[in-house]
Amino acid sequence: MTAINDVLRSRARLVIAGVVTLLFVAPIYLTIVNAFKAQSQILESPEALPIPPTIDNLSTALARPDGLIQLGLQNSLIDVVFSVALLIPLASAFSFYISRRKTKARAAVLALLAAGLMIPPQVILLPTIQILTFFGLDHSYPGLILSNLGGGYLSFAVFVYVGFMRAVPNEIIEAARLDGASGLRIWWGIVMPLVRPATATVAIFSSLWIWNDFLNPLFILGPLQGQTITTGLYLTIGQYSVDYGQLFGIMFLAAIVPVVGYLFVQKQFIAGLTSGSSK
Repeated sequence: MTAINDVLRSRARLVIAGVVTLLFVAPIYLTIVNAFKAQSQILESPEALPIPPTIDNLSTALARPDGLIQLGLQNSLIDVVFSVALLIPLASAFSFYISRRKTKARAAVLALLAAGLMIPPQVILLPTIQILTFFGLDHSYPGLILSNLGGGYLSFAVFVYVGFMRAVPNEIIEAARLDGASGLRIWWGIVMPLVRPATATVAIFSSLWIWNDFLNPLFILGPLQGQTITTGLYLTIGQYSVDYGQLFGIMFLAAIVPVVGYLFVQKQFIAGLTSGSSK
């Protein structure tokens, strides 16, 4: 009887795992297959394979007179690259500082940063816009980039870095100090190479979150500077009808950049996950 129950539980877990996997894979599958199908084929059977496949959706999206794809990708890349380029050194330097503090002080700082992860971004959106307007940074790339440095992005980066930097032996830090190395040199020349998997993890997750962000670019950047690729998708949805072929084509093109970026840093990302699981 016990053996039968074990078999049933094993099969139930397998079924649940299959359903969960299907829920994650289904949107990706639908985006890929429908990006290469005509509008009539999508409406008739959205889950069917593209037979015969067509690239009209991609060519039409790239040939839009408003340059939605080109400008959207450009704006999104500017937002992601500058935000992550500032987030990583700021978060890592602050994490190195607090990781060497006493336990109570470190716990208090981490508890304060935890609020950045628990407060929904929608709650602080209006105060953020008011602050940016006061400093004249609304409807600008600097304003959008600065808004990305606060809240959950910085908190997440600090939590990741602190976990890795606490594992750096104190003997290495003390030896560097005895050799006359400054705190800045120890952080950048010794600690940062040791926590490279953490940097890859922060870069991947932050880049994806910023790339997929909709509210901040919509309200902070605004139409005066153009749309990011995410807010540009909103323009393809008409009031009375939707060109699903073009919509899926733009979604497919918008997903290429994050996938390529992940392939470049996947080894460090996997090393970070493996290292974190063994701590």
